[in-house]
Amino acid sequence: MINKKIGFIGAGNMAYSLIGGLTATGVCAQNIWVSDPNTDQTGQLAQQFDLHIAQSNSALLQAVDVVILAVKPQQLSVVCQEISSIAQSESPLFISIAAGVLCKDIEHWLGCDSGHPLALVRCMPNTPALVQSGATALYANQQVSDEQSILSESILRAVGLTLWLEKESDMDAVTALSGSGPAYFFLVIEALEKAGVQLGLDNKTARLLAIQTAFGASKMALESEDSAAQLRKKVTSPGGTTEKAIGILQEGQLEALFLKALQGAKARSIELAELLGTK
Repeated sequence: MINKKIGFIGAGNMAYSLIGGLTATGVCAQNIWVSDPNTDQTGQLAQQFDLHIAQSNSALLQAVDVVILAVKPQQLSVVCQEISSIAQSESPLFISIAAGVLCKDIEHWLGCDSGHPLALVRCMPNTPALVQSGATALYANQQVSDEQSILSESILRAVGLTLWLEKESDMDAVTALSGSGPAYFFLVIEALEKAGVQLGLDNKTARLLAIQTAFGASKMALESEDSAAQLRKKVTSPGGTTEKAIGILQEGQLEALFLKALQGAKARSIELAELLGTK
């Protein structure tokens, strides 16, 4: 059970998802604080979860043990510099869910260069976290204690699977695979829907079959000890319809195309991190 006081700077969709996941797993809403200039969003959160609304980011830091930076990446520099002095004096655990922003840049904006180092966990949740089915990779700087690592993982586990990275540079590959990954599967579902309609099915039937098939295949892969390749072979009868379809996909170099796509996404992730760090 998480019994620490948790503060969210930013009240967008990911903050909402995390708050919902935390309260659903037994975290008391009275141990949660939120700060955001959008009073409509904070008001809705307060009404739904009966949590605390901080009057400012600085006031939030003085009230909590953990600060979750849940603002857009382009806003993170301004937010961190605004709270740098109080961050140095209060020294909470920081968890950043801002995509693409490196630890060194967050540490710089929080005043660690001229003050003392702060415990910081950078993580990359993906959008299925909005329905408590996310995949989140975490990376901790050297100041994060074992207790803080466990706490960070417990917080993010409220919205799905979590795993730790040993190297921050691996976050670019994570971004390419799971961060952007939901869009790849949406594209596959979209393509299956369109193909089903062209084969004569109505739109509703094609949509439901494509979505449920994707869900069922993912559930089987998650719950089975077999690899994806083994599962594919088990449902591919020699000379059957599945073998015919798989053969056509492989002739089209599907695996090579996915590799090229992920390489492009990883390269763009590195570029964006460099751009965000200069702001």
